[in-house]
Order: sequence, then C-alpha cells, then structure tokens
Amino acid sequence: MSELECVPLNDLKRHNSQLREVLRSALERVLESGWFILGREVEAFENEFAAYCGTAYCVGLASGTDALEIGLRALDIQPEDEVITVANAGMYGTIAIRAIGAIPVYAEIDPTTMLMDPEALVGVITSRTRAVIVTHLYGRMADMRALLAIARRHGLAVIEDCAQAHGAQIGGQRAGSWGDIGCFSFYPTKNLGALGDGGAVVTSDRQVAERVRQLRQYGWTSKYCSLMAGGRNSRLDEMQAAVLRVKLDHLDAWNEMRREIALRYNSALVDTSLILPPANVEGEMVYHLYVIRSANRNSLKASLQKLGIGCDIHYPIPDYLQPACADLGYGRGSLPLTEQATSEVLSIPCFAELTDLEIGRVTQSLRRSLRGTGTNRPL
Repeated sequence: MSELECVPLNDLKRHNSQLREVLRSALERVLESGWFILGREVEAFENEFAAYCGTAYCVGLASGTDALEIGLRALDIQPEDEVITVANAGMYGTIAIRAIGAIPVYAEIDPTTMLMDPEALVGVITSRTRAVIVTHLYGRMADMRALLAIARRHGLAVIEDCAQAHGAQIGGQRAGSWGDIGCFSFYPTKNLGALGDGGAVVTSDRQVAERVRQLRQYGWTSKYCSLMAGGRNSRLDEMQAAVLRVKLDHLDAWNEMRREIALRYNSALVDTSLILPPANVEGEMVYHLYVIRSANRNSLKASLQKLGIGCDIHYPIPDYLQPACADLGYGRGSLPLTEQATSEVLSIPCFAELTDLEIGRVTQSLRRSLRGTGTNRPL
C-alpha cells in the first residue's frame, strides 16, 4: 500500500493549503507590524472569539493545557482541593489539576455518550470538592444543564474543557459559555487550529478574566510588578492569533462538513456490529473525532492500517491507571464503564477536506475488516 493510496486520519497540509494566500497575507501583516507578542492581532482575536463563543471575555494563552491550569488558579482552586473530572480524556485535565497541587477525583461516564454522568458526579462530591472540569469529548457537549445544576447546588466552580468542541452548542448556546470558564486548545488538528500551539480561556466574569491575564504574564499587575503567585509565561503570539482570525471565519462551515461526513458514516455502518457515535441533537456535535467502538478494537485497528486507513485510539488508558497517577489510590476496576470505553474506542478519518472517494474507502475497509474478524453482525 503506497503512501498516496492511504486515507489519513487528518491532513493538515490539505487543510491549510486551501487558505494559503490569505494565511500568507495575515502572517505578512504581522511581520510588517514589527510587533509579535500581545499586540493588535491577539486583542482582535480575543474580541472575535469571545463574541463567537457568547462570552464577554477571551484571554489568549500558549496552549490548552495552560488554559486549564491557569483557569483553575484564576478560580482560586488551592492545593489539596478536590477537582472532579473524567478519566477517559487523555490526562489533560488531570495534568492541570495536579500542576496546582489539587487532587483529581474521577466520575464515571455515561456509557452512551462517554461523557461525565451527572448522577456519577453527585456520588463523588465531598466536603473538599471545589470544582468540576467538564470535558466535551470528541466534539460532543456534555449535559451542561444537569451538570451545572448539580455544581451550583453544591457551590462548585465549573470549568469547561472545550479543546475538542469549538463551535459545539446546546440549544444555541455554545461550548465555553456555560460554566465559569471555558478552556480551549488551538493545537493544529483542532476544529479551530493554529500553525503551532495556542489556547484560550473564555469567561463572562471580568475579575476572572483579569486574573487570567495577569497569570499568563508572570502575575504582573504592571510591567515588572508581580502581584499574583503562580504566574508564568503563557501568551498566544501574534502570528498564531492572525492565523486563528482567518480560520475562525470558516469554522462553522468546516463543522458542518464534519457533520455531513459523520452522517454518511452512520448511514453506511448502521447495520454492523460497531457502536457508532450518538445522533447529532440540537447541533451540539462538531465531530472533532469520529469515534467508533468495537469489542475487537485492536484487531480492527491493525486490519484498517493494513488497508491504508488512518486510525488511532483516543484514549487507550484511563488517567488513574497511568503510572504517573499510581499514588491517587485507584486501581483496575475502579470505573468499569470508563475502562470498557477505553478498551473499545477507535477514531477513523473525519476532517472537512475528506473526499467522497475516501469516505467510501473507509466504510468499505471497515466492512472488510469486520468480516475478517467475524464481527460484522448487528448488535
């Protein structure tokens, strides 16, 4: 199988080439300005992205992980405070929680959506719980109405991890605008991706936004005057902001293309043994990843790769089973639904530039692979 015949999981070269000239113009604008850190491009993007998300403020940062960590600090989460999250989302929330000295506590997922189960959230709240990180995984929003009601009843801060949910919404209200803050990554493969790392916190709380601004630049209240502990160098640069401003204009159209691809996959694979993503309701899904589930995931993955179909696992190990989290006291069997999901999930190609021919090849290859593993039968 030659490289030219492969269907990639994602193709950033294809994605960015369609905007080559306008991106070049944006980058040249920055070069000509002679200003590269916290200038007009960042300010403009922050205003535009806040308006897009439906929040009052946006603060650009160096990465999505920084957005989570700095966001927790801005909400005054302290060492030894408990922060509830899920364990099937790639360690990003866990890393941020541990970076500030807080303690991650894991809630079980809903087996259908693979997102935080509101009833499970209730069961792990203690007197030490101070916040909840709600991850909108794979481009689908969690049940924010139910989760927010629980959090407010218990006086908990709510952080939305929107790294995979740019433009997702429930009832017309976009991801990032529900909780106290929304944290975004602009890693190149995201629905809204830069040409390098980048991130942001969005919020409608002026004081929180100001704390995030201070923390992203050494805790400064003014130049060389550090008031806030925990500050660092975490700034979205002018080049990346200029790129993101170009791409933001296309985000909704790209998301719609992803939805159309997912609809075609669902129609073509509905009679197989695969567990497919839930139907798109209220426009909340933006299909950052199209994730199928199979009891024979590993053999299916190997077969697809032999057929030239790009695929990957997001994510294979629950956070609490990572060696770096051995001290948290969890063990295998702690969250059975989470562990089952991480043993079954498989991401297949789903990006806006995917061609009709490639979509057909993916579905045909899946069917062929399922026949080979003896699992191509309806559940």
